[in-house]
Amino acid sequence: MKILAIRLRNLASLAGPVALDFTTEPLASAGLFAITGPTGAGKSTLLDALCLALFGAVPRLGATARDAKVPDADGEIAIWDPRNLLRRGAGAGFAEVDFLGVDGVRYRARWEANRARDKAGAKLQPSRQSLLDLDSDRLLATQKNEYRPLLEARLGLNFEQFTRAVLLAQSEFSAFLKANDNERSELLEKLTDTALYSRLGRRAYDKARSARQHLENLQAQDGAIQALDEQARRDLDERLVMAR
Repeated sequence: MKILAIRLRNLASLAGPVALDFTTEPLASAGLFAITGPTGAGKSTLLDALCLALFGAVPRLGATARDAKVPDADGEIAIWDPRNLLRRGAGAGFAEVDFLGVDGVRYRARWEANRARDKAGAKLQPSRQSLLDLDSDRLLATQKNEYRPLLEARLGLNFEQFTRAVLLAQSEFSAFLKANDNERSELLEKLTDTALYSRLGRRAYDKARSARQHLENLQAQDGAIQALDEQARRDLDERLVMAR
């Protein structure tokens, strides 16, 4: 998985449109870079847009109380609802991410929300998500129940894995370290594409266990064989001679 571009409009402190294209200069050859700026400049909003476009959720909103609400045009809205990121005074907004999937295909994930008739102050409408295959220009999903499994399969990570290993929310940089051994192992395999070696290791272990069991069976059979005593061997030899 590789992030290729981030685009957004009317999210939090960024009116936009804003676009970051990591496939063009100067970012294409930058290697390592930092997002800097004063408080309120929109640094966190860029990262929110990345997660929002992919999963329709933002880690820092999910950390709030589930029953907490804030006032909105049509009454109240849950504080964890990602539509809270829609800029005040805006009738519509979106977050969009282009990425290279684990299958080597380029995709575009998009989240968008709007108010009735795109008018600021009107009632919030349900948010929408879509997944587009950029290489074939084919729309893969527009329904949320089909979007998530397709996105996770192409991205190679689910929301929890992504927010623990790729996008660590503020004050949660120890999330990866706090994960148990199995979770860290699974994340590292996905991020380093070394799951193949784990599968090879399991197959080698299973084959060795099968060979060991076969050897033990042979040894048990061998131990059950009793050698003939001297008299029995003479009797057998005599019977063989007579049979000829």
